[in-house]
Amino acid sequence: MFSALSAIASVLLLTATGWFLRDRGIIPRERWGGMEDLAYWVLLPAIIFINVGTSDFSEMPVIELTLAVLGTFCTLAVLTLVLQPLLKKKFAINGPRFTSIFQGAVRWNAFVAMAIAANSFGEEGVALVAVIMAVMIPSANLLCVTVLSIYAGGSVPSFKTFLKELAKNPFILSVAAGALLNLSGENIPDFIANYLTFLGSAALPIAVLCVGAALDLGALRRPGPALTAALILRNIIAPAIAACFALFMGLQGIAFTIVVLVFSVPSAGASFVLARKMGGDAKLMAEILTLQTVAAALSIPAWLLVVAYLIG
Repeated sequence: MFSALSAIASVLLLTATGWFLRDRGIIPRERWGGMEDLAYWVLLPAIIFINVGTSDFSEMPVIELTLAVLGTFCTLAVLTLVLQPLLKKKFAINGPRFTSIFQGAVRWNAFVAMAIAANSFGEEGVALVAVIMAVMIPSANLLCVTVLSIYAGGSVPSFKTFLKELAKNPFILSVAAGALLNLSGENIPDFIANYLTFLGSAALPIAVLCVGAALDLGALRRPGPALTAALILRNIIAPAIAACFALFMGLQGIAFTIVVLVFSVPSAGASFVLARKMGGDAKLMAEILTLQTVAAALSIPAWLLVVAYLIG
């Protein structure tokens, strides 16, 4: 557990470094987009492919892990939707603002989760997070697009368009390719494995630096009911639900920790892009991402201590 807490400290320092470099103009804002694209399209798929392709999943509780993640995701989504009338009546939170709360509750930042998992648990941690990505990315995208179309009046992409976009997702493709390699039982040449390992070693530091560069700490000066609701749902309620499902599915050790970790990290940066594209409240979404990320400096270590107590 101390290794996990140390890993979180390292990730938080990287995040703060990214913010400092962008805030001070050492690396101008406009240049971070290229770094994000590099991490998204090349570096992270490399680390996912090599870890999924070479891990021994026969020793991992993949089915139980998947059921725990899906159970948590569905419960969290239903709870947030049930709260919508109350948020509207008591705090006058309109449809577009609610969609940002919803995305803030159900989506997760895979960059941060994978960085902590890699530093704490090595290849097994990365492989388990990659399995969760394969489950959560399609589910979260489909549900968030639906909610945005209902509550923000955004145009709904056709099912064919949705499938095409999903089929181009580099994380889904790298998980699928790694799974095929794993099932084939073939070994890739050493020079290819080394090449992918070198690429992957750069993935997580760059990705987390980009997370920090996207932070707008000025947003923290404007707290309100919408920000508070998204913070409580993501940083407090989501990990609690995840821990309950992990216990129910009988998960232990690393698998238990990974499930809680995935629902402890802040929402995904892609939430802002989707809000902007489909008529959601993009400004509120940016504020939610910032507040959740800063609060995670306390909430993630706290939840890992809870996990350590629960699993002994």
